[in-house]
Amino acid sequence: MHEITQQWRGVKWFIEGDIRSFFDRLDHSVLVRILREHIQDNRFIRLMDHLFQAGYLEDWRFNPTLSGVPQGAVVSPILSNLILDKLDRYVEHTLLPRYMRGKRRKTYPPYVHLTRDAWKARKCGDLETARQLNKQAQAIPSRDPNDPHYRRLWYCRYADDFLLGFVGPKAEGLDIKQELARFLRDELHLELSEEKTLITHARSNVAHFLGYEVHTLQANDKHDHRGQRCINGAIGLRVPTDVIKAHCAPYMRRGKPIHLAQRVNDAAYSIVAQYQAEYRGVVQYYRLAYNLHRLSRLKRVTEVSLVKTLAKKYKTSCTRIYKRMGTLRETEQGVYKVIEVRVERGANKAPLVAYFGGIPLRWNKWVSINETVEPIWGKRSEIVQRLLRETCELCGATATLRAHHVRKLADLTRNGQRDVPLWVRRMVARRRKSLMVCQRCHDAIHFGRYDGPAFSNRGHWRAT
Repeated sequence: MHEITQQWRGVKWFIEGDIRSFFDRLDHSVLVRILREHIQDNRFIRLMDHLFQAGYLEDWRFNPTLSGVPQGAVVSPILSNLILDKLDRYVEHTLLPRYMRGKRRKTYPPYVHLTRDAWKARKCGDLETARQLNKQAQAIPSRDPNDPHYRRLWYCRYADDFLLGFVGPKAEGLDIKQELARFLRDELHLELSEEKTLITHARSNVAHFLGYEVHTLQANDKHDHRGQRCINGAIGLRVPTDVIKAHCAPYMRRGKPIHLAQRVNDAAYSIVAQYQAEYRGVVQYYRLAYNLHRLSRLKRVTEVSLVKTLAKKYKTSCTRIYKRMGTLRETEQGVYKVIEVRVERGANKAPLVAYFGGIPLRWNKWVSINETVEPIWGKRSEIVQRLLRETCELCGATATLRAHHVRKLADLTRNGQRDVPLWVRRMVARRRKSLMVCQRCHDAIHFGRYDGPAFSNRGHWRAT
């Protein structure tokens, strides 16, 4: 996306490329042929050929793999790039040289006439006429947008999605699309998706690439320190509206933010850190969008859901949560209101701090993505970390812990009893099949002395 915003300029048409069922339609003969070009080892080639044709089991039925590679497998991205490297080389060595000509567009005659008349009017002392003529000139391009001797073509690919930016007539853009489809069909035995491979006017519409809306900016009233138009022709990235709605949906019900019941039993530190991680991930990805401020709606929805979750956990109101945990946090970009939780760890250790917010929503196209991620710490951490805490998750006693396991969570509520013991409620609410308890609680669970019900050897509890 940095390459598109910094190197592409004056794009008139976007060609959005998408290969139909790419991972499912990779031709095995093409893969073997490409492997033979670089690897002179028949045993390895034969091994890969057998891998491609190994087949798969579904409902205990064998199905042959006539084409494609398993999507999500470790080797699939490497194999797919071996195929698409051919496409990259074709575009680089064939299409780009063919559609790249001319060093600069020739001057636009109407613009030249207006600026010349303005110069003559200013020389004669008629400043008002000169001002009006300059204003008219600023509303039209200074270079001929239809110069037949000037063409530009840019190309960018990520996995099986690619985007081309073209400066020229739409008819030539259609020719580029057909040449790409012909090369994929004849050389790689792949097919372009007609529904997703679109030719989009860069100024009046937007192209969709890697979750962004891409279009060419046009603003005749924006000038730099030299008095020249600095935005026209530049590439702008936007956050799509449906992306904001999709990220708000998990925290909403019937149009309003709600608490997340599955997180109520977590520690407050873990709840805040999890909300912040999810919110920060979206903001960091869309850092290059000039309408980044629109994510303020996501921040509001996520924050209200967080406060409602904490209020549900502590059985209090949202106002008291704001008063108890709301504070100001100073960052490099300024001071922000945040929801903060501190966990003291003794005199010799710094406290653990988790906060929500504190991320600026101001556009900065030169910003670098901050990959520093704070750990999410709480009762729902990994088994080893939970054991090392040496704190029973039922009674809170400090002792050597035992891991209590069940076969599956469905066994805990199979009989539908209402008066279930505390350890069952904990495991069901947290959706975990393990519980770190002390020896006393572990024996009480198994011998039926914990809240009454006994734990059988078959992995589910029964009433005594």
